[in-house]
Amino acid sequence: MANYFSILLVVMSAITGGIWLAYALFFAPKNASASNGSSEQVNFDASTDELPWLVDNCKQFFPIFFGVMVFRSFIYEPFQIPSGSMMPTMLEGDFILVEKFAYGLKDPVTRTQMIDTGDVQRGDIVVFKYPLDPNIDYIKRVVGLPGETIIYSNKQVFVQAPCEPGQLCDRPQPVQLKSEGDSPYRQNGVALDLFTETLGDLDHQILRNPTSSSAAYKYDIPEGHYFVLGDNRDNSQDSRFWGFVPEENLVGKATFIWMSFDFDRKPEDILPTWFPSSVRFERVGSIH
Repeated sequence: MANYFSILLVVMSAITGGIWLAYALFFAPKNASASNGSSEQVNFDASTDELPWLVDNCKQFFPIFFGVMVFRSFIYEPFQIPSGSMMPTMLEGDFILVEKFAYGLKDPVTRTQMIDTGDVQRGDIVVFKYPLDPNIDYIKRVVGLPGETIIYSNKQVFVQAPCEPGQLCDRPQPVQLKSEGDSPYRQNGVALDLFTETLGDLDHQILRNPTSSSAAYKYDIPEGHYFVLGDNRDNSQDSRFWGFVPEENLVGKATFIWMSFDFDRKPEDILPTWFPSSVRFERVGSIH
């Protein structure tokens, strides 16, 4: 849906700008005035004449469509968090800004990389096109980088550096975890355990369900792909289930919560469930 909106902005910018430009070049009235009775001065400035309704509207709307297209395609794009898979970092009802230029500038229609502006870092929270359906946007945290091997055992992440065939490979290194006790969040009536996880230089919090089990799995990440997980580890559909995220699917890096609404409504409430019950101003700020 987001990509359709980008295409719409491009089309509307082209139509309104094209009509305004065509009128100015080919159809604008030429104001002639005699000078000293011997020469003719032609003025091509159509601003002195009343523009046709269609041209006038295109002139007014073109800067709006073009400005929104540039801002949304190359600078920041707003997203809403639709589920609890990234709790406690992001909650359902958070509205975030995604930095579109964090990893590269892409054509807003074909999503072809035009300029490389940065590399994905372990621990980044990224928005990307769901590999199984590119029309859907997902948001997860990057845990594994291209060429690495990720082992997920006993709900802990182990990272093994890339290794050439025939070489002695380094042992998988566990990602540091620190228990913070029970969290205020519950899943199916069970209090979730809170941990602080360290990915590179970044400390962030994750949730685990103490009643759910986890087997050991090993994932060899191909070049040009990333391994992503949700911070709510036992309630997230991520790379453990549907595979890796191709680099070309990356949309940008989540950087800021600009608004957060609570939609916790009781059945007896008069207002519909989609209407916010409160505003969580304390959640506004940078994302870690």
